[in-house]
Amino acid sequence: MHRTWAIIERELRRFKRSPILIVISMVFPLVQLVVLGYAFGGNVKHLKIAIVDQDGGLPAVRIRELATAVAGGAQTFDTVQYADQQNAIQDLRNGQINGVLTIPPGFSRRVLTKNEPRIALIEDNTDNFVSATLVAATGSMLTGLAPSGPMERISQQPQLDVVEVYPYVPYVQYLLPGIIVMSIFMMVMIGGGIIFIDDKARGLHEGYLVTPISKLELIAGFNISGTLKAVLAGTFLMIIGSVIAGIPNPFDLMRLLRLFVVIVVTSFALISMMFLLMVRVSDPLLPRAVFGVLNTLLYFPSGAVYPQQGFPGWMQVIAVADPFTYAVHAFKSLLLKNTGFEAIWYDMTFLFVFSAIALTFATALFKRTL
Repeated sequence: MHRTWAIIERELRRFKRSPILIVISMVFPLVQLVVLGYAFGGNVKHLKIAIVDQDGGLPAVRIRELATAVAGGAQTFDTVQYADQQNAIQDLRNGQINGVLTIPPGFSRRVLTKNEPRIALIEDNTDNFVSATLVAATGSMLTGLAPSGPMERISQQPQLDVVEVYPYVPYVQYLLPGIIVMSIFMMVMIGGGIIFIDDKARGLHEGYLVTPISKLELIAGFNISGTLKAVLAGTFLMIIGSVIAGIPNPFDLMRLLRLFVVIVVTSFALISMMFLLMVRVSDPLLPRAVFGVLNTLLYFPSGAVYPQQGFPGWMQVIAVADPFTYAVHAFKSLLLKNTGFEAIWYDMTFLFVFSAIALTFATALFKRTL
């Protein structure tokens, strides 16, 4: 037992010298509890719905007032007034709004003559949670216009016609963008962060330090090599996953080209972030422990499994700074909607800026000393 206790004491002392690992092992379950507890099943709020009033009559004004009341009360959606339906539908396809509520010409006349008045809800059905919430909210809103008295053979209450812009999107297709980003992140962790720390632990990085290579050249070399690995993983999963999930026209050349560009930009952004986090780390156990924490904090708040409009405020703040958020949105736009770069320009801009900032700070923090 004396010799056995010596081994036990040595390992406990080694564990004591890694306070970050101790904190992670104790705090990580709480982080998972909080993040996962609020990442599913929240009430979806503050969706953006366009109101296109092509009638202008008093009943149409009443519809707009009810929509404004929902926006100020339940806050299920926020209204945006549009004069042209085509502009509203274009913004819907580009992801700037979630639905278009159209009041057609002659609506007021049909309401006054009690002749089956109808309005249309054109929705982005690539997110089943959002579309179901919009249909329920607008449907309940119209019940406020229901006339009192016995039911008539011809409906007097305004009816809602739901128009889906895209074909039905099963949940496996909805999850595919997040899984592609996760595969890129896993390759970044394994092929970037963990290998870099293992090389430092073995002393292999000392060979770089005796060369005239600058810090920027070293970091750029590490980042580009890690990006190439992540691009291979992301491209493979994107192609195979599209076939398995049943994405329409998975081998469309223009869409594949756009997806490849997003994969490259996403890979470089994540590898830059990883080197920024690991540039001063020497303990080879730390990146393995951090992987689980980063996976929870980056993946679930990104909207990959549930719309961000259902998150509490503090999780939405995390989502704003999360590079996963913009990568997932870009992949959803290209895979589920087959849009162009005009729908994802903001995502691409954020990832470019994020990469530049992370690369700059990683270069500044990198030490050319042992």
